[in-house]
Amino acid sequence: MLRSLVDYLPAINKEGYIFIALFAFVTIVFFSVSNNLGWIGVIITIWCICFFRDPDRVTPIIDSVVVGPADGIIESILSAKPPSELQMGEASLTRISIFLSVFDVHVNRIPVTGRIKALHYNPGKFISATLDKSSELNERQSILIETPSGKDVAVVQIAGLIARRIVCNLDENQSVSAGERFGIIRFGSRVDIYLPEGIKPLVATGQYVLGGETIIARLNGAQKEISGEKR
Repeated sequence: MLRSLVDYLPAINKEGYIFIALFAFVTIVFFSVSNNLGWIGVIITIWCICFFRDPDRVTPIIDSVVVGPADGIIESILSAKPPSELQMGEASLTRISIFLSVFDVHVNRIPVTGRIKALHYNPGKFISATLDKSSELNERQSILIETPSGKDVAVVQIAGLIARRIVCNLDENQSVSAGERFGIIRFGSRVDIYLPEGIKPLVATGQYVLGGETIIARLNGAQKEISGEKR
């Protein structure tokens, strides 16, 4: 029974160890002051453990598939210029913005198989990640991936209102596969993905996506854009 429970529980990302230990220590201190405070500490510690959960995902093994880079709600799908630091040109591309609440898995995943063509970190502000201007103003880590067919896909990790740490474990010229873990954003954030010109998304605004699993586009030809509704 215990073994089955352990197998069911997801792993914890290593970035969370120090925070979980800190929250647990504070909980002990709270209990020394008051039982009520102590139980508040227990709840916060459990939340911290859940925040840093790192579940396995089943990535579709399909040529030229683009999977979600993060868990969360698709906040917007629009035409926008890619980050200037990636030198992708001035033409607008389809940008899919995924908002991660403090209850979502925050481990980020590679959206498409290829090679890391460029990496660039930009310090910035910490306004709400739900605002469109956060793509330009907030602290961010920009990543450019070149697919085997020569197409460029950009992914941008964006810090949110209470996020204060972006982790990106990638190197330039590194070979990557769709669905692989590559980093994490701590405590509320947003991830943008820019599709190559002519590629339409296979997801809709308001849809919930799973990082490493949900197919958000295919690169082997133009796709008909879709819409969605709550049911």
